[in-house]
Amino acid sequence: MKAITVKTPGDANQLEITEVADPVAGPGQVLVYIAATALNRADILQREGKYPPPPGVTDILGLEMAGTVIETGAGVTGFEVGDNVCALLSGGGYAQLIAVDEDMLLKLPEQISFTKAAAIPEAFLTAYQALHQIAKLQKDETVLIHAGASGVGTAAIQLAKHAGAKVVVTASSMKHQRLEDLGTDRCVDYRTEDFADAVLDETDGKGANVILDFVGGGYFEQNLKAAALDGRIVSLAALGGARVENVSLAPILRKRLQITGTTLRSRSKAYKSQLVASFRNEIWPHFADRSLRALVDTIYDWEGVADAHKYMEANANVGKIVLTIGE
Repeated sequence: MKAITVKTPGDANQLEITEVADPVAGPGQVLVYIAATALNRADILQREGKYPPPPGVTDILGLEMAGTVIETGAGVTGFEVGDNVCALLSGGGYAQLIAVDEDMLLKLPEQISFTKAAAIPEAFLTAYQALHQIAKLQKDETVLIHAGASGVGTAAIQLAKHAGAKVVVTASSMKHQRLEDLGTDRCVDYRTEDFADAVLDETDGKGANVILDFVGGGYFEQNLKAAALDGRIVSLAALGGARVENVSLAPILRKRLQITGTTLRSRSKAYKSQLVASFRNEIWPHFADRSLRALVDTIYDWEGVADAHKYMEANANVGKIVLTIGE
C-alpha cells in the first residue's frame, strides 16, 4: 500500500508518499480501506522526532481515520465487509489501509461523510474523557476551554453545552464568531484580555468549575486564579512550555483544587476500548440526530500533506484539518 512517511525528522517538507507493507487483520480486527484522516498536534511532534509512537505501534503518522471495512479477522462479530466506520488509532492513519481492533470502531450513520467522520475520534474522545470521565462535569457548571478553536476545543465546547454547562473559551478574536456559533457563552482574546478576570466576571466572582488546558506553564498561575472552589483542572498538553516557576501553591489548598494530567495515545488497549464503548453509548447517537457535529476547517488531498501541516503550525484553523487519502 501507499502511506505518508517521514524521510528524516524535521519540518513538513520531510513528509512523502511511499510504498510500505500492507497491514494484516488479526483475530478480533478488521482491515479498513481509509478514505480520510485528520491532523493532530501529535503528528507534528512525531514528525519532528519529539513524540515517538508507543512500543509495537507503527511509525506511520495518524491518530484517527474513516473508511470502509474490506476484510474481517477471526472472531469479529460486530462489523461486516462494506461497513463505513471511523476509529481512534495509536498510529497509521496516514495510509491506504489499516488493521483495527473491532472494539475501537464506530459505525457511521448514513448522513456523516468520511471527511466529517475522520475529524471526530481523537478530538471528541479526548474532550469526552477530559470533561466527563476525569472532570465529572455537571449541569450548570462553568467550563474554561483554552485553545477553543482547536479540534479538541471545538469538540469540548459542544460536549460541555450538551451537558448543560456554561462555556468560556480563549482564542484569537478573528475566531470568536465561529466559536459563538457553536454555543460558546464568552470568548476571550488571550492576546489582549486577562482570561482569569474574564472568567471571574462571567461567573460573578465564583470562577470556572472545570478548566481544560493545552498551554501549560504559562497559564498555570492564571488557571489557579480562574478556578472555582473545588475546581478541576485537566492538563492535556504543554504547548506553551512545561515548566512553572515562582508560583504559590496556596490557591490549590485554599480552593481544594484537583489538577490532573492525561494523555490518550499511551493508554492501554483495555482503557481505550472502555472509553470508546462509553462514548458509543452516551455520545455517538447525537451525531446521528445532528445535535453534535465535527467542525472541519479545511480539507487537503494527501498529496498536499506538507501544506496541511504548515497550515496547522500557523494556528489558522478553527476545527479540524482533514486529509483525503488517494489511490
